[in-house]
Amino acid sequence: MSNLIADEQTFNGTITLAITGASGAGYALRLLECLVAANYRLYVLCSSAGRIVLDTEVGVKIPSSPEKASAFLTEKYQAKVGQITVFGKEQWFSPVASGSAAPKKMVVCPCSTGTVAAISHGMSDNLIERAADVVIKERGQLILVVRETPFSTLHLQNMLSLSQQNVTIMPASPGFYHKAESINDLTDFMVGRILDHLEIPQTIMPRWGYR
Repeated sequence: MSNLIADEQTFNGTITLAITGASGAGYALRLLECLVAANYRLYVLCSSAGRIVLDTEVGVKIPSSPEKASAFLTEKYQAKVGQITVFGKEQWFSPVASGSAAPKKMVVCPCSTGTVAAISHGMSDNLIERAADVVIKERGQLILVVRETPFSTLHLQNMLSLSQQNVTIMPASPGFYHKAESINDLTDFMVGRILDHLEIPQTIMPRWGYR
């Protein structure tokens, strides 16, 4: 109990960040970087496909071992000891798998439509799906940064079903009205919107009407 109290005093809160095999790995890493800077503790879940996309799109090779992955991300983002914990897809005794211990906030970024389907139907076949199921049943905040185009009717039906359960569907659709000059600017647009919904102060994206 003393360790849990110490953790709560050290960090501003705990958020689960899941990374799937959809395109948009840069969003996940930028979000992770911002959450570390905002002093949040992170439980990170990354699918096998997610690791492949991270390597393919941004050249980041996350170790398959949860312990090595935790150390890798901690060093890469200069996080505090214990600030980033990576869990494997079948670590069913991890906090995110239980309603009594899971964080109340979770972001799946990027989120594949396959993951959307599994969450929508309560499949819980891996830890990402189970963690999302827990957040929904505990009436927490779940944000899905869906990346696919075009959406099929089935995709839209699954997203509608989740939206009706108070899940935030936030497609990876960056705006251009802030006169983006780089891919990083477009990435920050989406990450800034995610941070807004998590009610975490951010300055990486100017708000409409402000410069």
